[in-house]
Amino acid sequence: MCGIVGYIGNRNVAEILIEGLEKLEYRGYDSAGIAVLGNDEVKVKKYKGRLSVLRENIQNEDINGTIGIGHTRWATHGEPSDVNSHPHTNSTGSIAVVHNGIIENYMKIKQQLQEKGYKFVSETDTEVISHLIDYHFEGDLVEAVKKAVADLEGAYALGVINKDNPDRLVAVRKDSPLIVGVGEGENFIASDIPAILKHTRKVYILEDGEMAILEKDKIELMKTDGTPIKKDVYVVNWDVEAAEKGGYDHFMLKEIYEQPKAIRDTLSPRVNNENEIRLDDISITKEELDRINRVYIIACGTAYHAGLLGKILIEKYVNVPVIADVASEFRYGNTFIDENTLMIVVSQSGETADTLAALRLAKEKGARVIAVTNVVGSTISREADDVFYTWAGPEIAVASTKAYTTQLVSLALIAMQMATIKGTITEEDYSGILNGLNKLSKQVKSLLEKEDLVKEAAKEIYNAEHIFYIGRGIDYDVAREGALKLKEISYIHCEAMPAGELKHGTIALIEEGTPVIAVATQEHLYEKMVSNIKEVKARGAYVIALAKEGNEDIEETADSVIYIPEVIDELTSVLNVIPLQLLAYYVAVMRGCDVDKPRNLAKSVTVE
Repeated sequence: MCGIVGYIGNRNVAEILIEGLEKLEYRGYDSAGIAVLGNDEVKVKKYKGRLSVLRENIQNEDINGTIGIGHTRWATHGEPSDVNSHPHTNSTGSIAVVHNGIIENYMKIKQQLQEKGYKFVSETDTEVISHLIDYHFEGDLVEAVKKAVADLEGAYALGVINKDNPDRLVAVRKDSPLIVGVGEGENFIASDIPAILKHTRKVYILEDGEMAILEKDKIELMKTDGTPIKKDVYVVNWDVEAAEKGGYDHFMLKEIYEQPKAIRDTLSPRVNNENEIRLDDISITKEELDRINRVYIIACGTAYHAGLLGKILIEKYVNVPVIADVASEFRYGNTFIDENTLMIVVSQSGETADTLAALRLAKEKGARVIAVTNVVGSTISREADDVFYTWAGPEIAVASTKAYTTQLVSLALIAMQMATIKGTITEEDYSGILNGLNKLSKQVKSLLEKEDLVKEAAKEIYNAEHIFYIGRGIDYDVAREGALKLKEISYIHCEAMPAGELKHGTIALIEEGTPVIAVATQEHLYEKMVSNIKEVKARGAYVIALAKEGNEDIEETADSVIYIPEVIDELTSVLNVIPLQLLAYYVAVMRGCDVDKPRNLAKSVTVE
């Protein structure tokens, strides 16, 4: 969740650090700070609040140096405050540390250090690291960091500088993402690529138990035990502009409008001219599929909602039972996993802590794991047996949009290929779904052209205190995603429910003027949905309905209707979610909310 940037070179570092941290604001944070080494001292400036607070407080300060580290913090240990902000230092201020992750044994280490006379000023687990490095320090920063991390339990990405080693920046990674940027006469570290993309496209992606020692003209890579390692440089092939707003008012709106391209980019490399699906390097045989007696789809939040469609498609066309579960709950129940289990984990960032833990549990028990993710080189992509990249491009807004639609498409492709290999899908069904997938990009574009209709609908509901979403079957699943989008960026209480469950309690909450968003695009359930809409209308609800073109009779019942193009029922979620995303966006804008950085939320949830 937190953001790290580090630099060593010949340029004055403060502005480089702050600009880099600005590119990581999407990760969510409540405080920010930098540490700059110059004139034989480490100067630390850190403040609660946005980066603008940090920038304002240092603009008149004399902070000069060519090596430094910066951090945006999302609180885990200790409330958001100046003193709990990063970087943290040792007592003399000669060592500064930035840290992402959680140190699980920090209290034990803290007590041991306090017994040795060390004084602590913050409530954080990170301050333990700076004092622990100090305890092991005998003049060589690299050796001190090696010894310190050997004592740590938990997750960490670290950037460390020391005034007695003014030509070095040390970075370490375990269970929290960290990259090294390769420049000319300068080098960088960061928790994500956008932070340094302005300066270099060449990066090393550190893996667990690896560290980097950066000098301005040299990068040394090794294991934390000192064993030298060699890594290939990863060259970033997307532009700086891809991480900018591109003329849109918000990243979220830009990313909503990028969905036609994102869907096309996800599909096109995987479907050839003969309409044959190729799942990148995923190789699975009929014999292997025949042995699989259970599939798990594990994810969190929006990715979990995408997984619900994967469950429906795999059960229907591959003819194997599927359990879709929330990653944060999965490990704490009875998990029936063995070598005949296939697990599909879905994560936009590829760093979601709970999803990663489920992946590791599955592998311990002998299951095969396929990862669906958007980030090349992420932890989940490296630890899974197979990986399917969504190719959605950088997603900056906290509220996920194009990641969801490309995850839906990815899971559909995986399901179709598995069904083809296993021989459990008819040629007619296969062609129908594939033809439907190939039309989605243009159909999404046509839906985006109905933006003004969605704006008008948003005007009717943006002042509501409670909003309900209803649907049946696949429509209920996408209703859950629509409700999540609205609540996370507009702060309106809303919930989704199966329309058939209304009379089992929830309809008691419907009163005059209550907004209800009704998704009615499943052909075999359409008449039942119309009846459910009439039920809430009879209690005074204001109904905004989603329906397929051709079902105009719904206008007799609903107050407002948004039509999606004709598509097979299994793919309606990709189209239905577009007006639901736009509705959430415009409601949030009308309420004056910070759309791209909703309160209390972060983009990449790297702690449990």
